[in-house]
Amino acid sequence: MLWTIIIVLFILWLLGFSFNVGGNLIHTLLVIALIVLIVNLLS
Repeated sequence: MLWTIIIVLFILWLLGFSFNVGGNLIHTLLVIALIVLIVNLLS
């Protein structure tokens, strides 16, 4: 489940660079997803 969310956010992040959609929201969500991933891997 966590991996699916991270992959979807990463794809949206790449689309945000391509079409300049979403603005800072996508970047904030990606940073949150990376933090959750790191915490999950360390625990």
